[in-house]
Amino acid sequence: MANTGPSRILPALLWGGGIFLVALLVFFGVRKLGGVSSVEVRVVPVTYQPLSKTVSANGKVEPIGEWQAHAPFPGVIKKLYVSIGQHVSKGMLLVKMDDSGPTARIASAEGVLAAAELALHDLQTGGSHEERARFSSDISIAKLDHDDAVQKYAALQQLYGKGAASQAEVTAAQQRLRTTELTLQTDQQRNTDRFGSGDLVNARARVADAQASLVAAKNALADVDMRAPQNGTVYSVPISESDYVPAGDDILDLADLTHVQIRAYFDEPEIGSLARGQQVDIVWEAKPGIVWHGHIEQAPTTVITYGTRSVGECIITVDDSRGDLLPNTNVTVTVTEMRKDHVLTVPREALHTDGTGSFVYRIVNNDLVRTPVQVGAFNLTQEEIVSGLKVNDVVVLAPKSTSVELTSGLKVKAVS
Repeated sequence: MANTGPSRILPALLWGGGIFLVALLVFFGVRKLGGVSSVEVRVVPVTYQPLSKTVSANGKVEPIGEWQAHAPFPGVIKKLYVSIGQHVSKGMLLVKMDDSGPTARIASAEGVLAAAELALHDLQTGGSHEERARFSSDISIAKLDHDDAVQKYAALQQLYGKGAASQAEVTAAQQRLRTTELTLQTDQQRNTDRFGSGDLVNARARVADAQASLVAAKNALADVDMRAPQNGTVYSVPISESDYVPAGDDILDLADLTHVQIRAYFDEPEIGSLARGQQVDIVWEAKPGIVWHGHIEQAPTTVITYGTRSVGECIITVDDSRGDLLPNTNVTVTVTEMRKDHVLTVPREALHTDGTGSFVYRIVNNDLVRTPVQVGAFNLTQEEIVSGLKVNDVVVLAPKSTSVELTSGLKVKAVS
């Protein structure tokens, strides 16, 4: 009979111990898995709040409807009546220039005009009085010579018919007659056609030029006294009394500083959402704590090169300027491209996207629930939730541990 004692008990004990060990491993494994499912995650509640999107750029202040006084002629500043920052009224005398130059130019222009008009008159009447008298005398002499030649030729022809004159004498008389006829025709033509139509055109043009020069000289004299064409503030005076200024140089700049605009340049990726009428906040470092307000008057219409940047030029009207934004100062403008005052939002960090669309992980009874959402407007930090969530829903931003991947059904512990 075979031995079935200790040799069969030992394998049974080993199998039993192995089963027990596996059970322990399963038990502690389940415990351990239960611990992993309770992942700490950062969360936020879904809330209503304002949502806005802004873009900023640098700009330069420009006056609207400015007036610049330019030197009407080269000359000396005789008197300066205003200074920078002074408010002036329409019609007020600002600058007086020395009038000796314009006075001399008027006299010169009058002389040139008189000479041009006399030359035109001579052309229209066939020349000067002396020239006409000389031409008349030449024609009279030519007529006498011609009449004499006619009579002598006729007499020689009669004598030749009687045999009292030779053929050579008749031929000579005929030749003299032809010469006197040619001389008379030449003198008469020179008197009547001395000047062509082109000569008259040129003479009239010289008269017109001389008249224009005289008008310009008189206008320059009238501009010796420069007066304000409008109410405003003097914001630039680049000259001083007794300075010599070339014609056209800037003498004084005047504008109503309560009406100013800003020329700003936005980088190319930012100009697509800029539009006329969008609200703008304006700050100037020289006056901290003050904010001016305006709106886009002209959105960029093309992209230009500005230094090393590709930018769009934008014109911004300042709505509440009080004369305290000085021309040519550099300011920072912030355009509000979009604003909604009461919308359901979540941080953009909480939003996920895959092939099916956008979704968030919502916490329900400490479990993660993947929740599809429809999104709307957004800015750099917040996203509008159009549907899929309600106020005070709790959504996950991210797990505290970067080694954990969020999945639907995961047990979590919320951490603000």
